[in-house]
This record gives sequence, C-alpha cells and structure tokens, in this order.
Amino acid sequence: MVTCKDFLRELADFLDESVDPALRQELESHISQCPNCWVICDTTKKTIQVYKGMEPEPLPDEVHTKLIQIIEKRCGPHESQAKPLSEHVSDS
Repeated sequence: MVTCKDFLRELADFLDESVDPALRQELESHISQCPNCWVICDTTKKTIQVYKGMEPEPLPDEVHTKLIQIIEKRCGPHESQAKPLSEHVSDS
C-alpha cells in the first residue's frame, strides 16, 4: 500500500511517466482515494503546464549582479574557483 509520503517521493517520476507500470498503478490507486495527494498531483501538473507554455524572460543585469553577489556572500568562494562566481557566469 502506497502512503502519502511514498506518493510525494515518487511524484516527479509519476508526472514524467517514468515509473514502472506496477508502481504507477499503485500511485494512481492512491490518488483516487486520497484527496490531499490528488490536489497536490493536479496542482503540480497544472503548474508545470503553465510554466512550459511561458517564454523565458531575461534577467536584468542589475538583478543578475546582485544575485551573484548575495550567493558569493552567503556561500563564499569555492576553493576550486580561480575567479569570482560572477566572472564564471558571465563567461557563458
């Protein structure tokens, strides 16, 4: 028997349709009986559909720079980095 915790652990693979058929059947049975997991599954599925339909928006330079600075401040430079993260990101 699949629990809610089991369902949540398998949700991404369930939505990607990459779980084996026997497990998929168990997960489908669970969401048909569990309104909470059904809502989570349905909402996640709809959210993915919305985001897949959107065009990516470029991040303004000032936001990008500030984000990189905050990450570097909180995480510190990585030992293997010979230059700051902001320079690595701008290389791409």
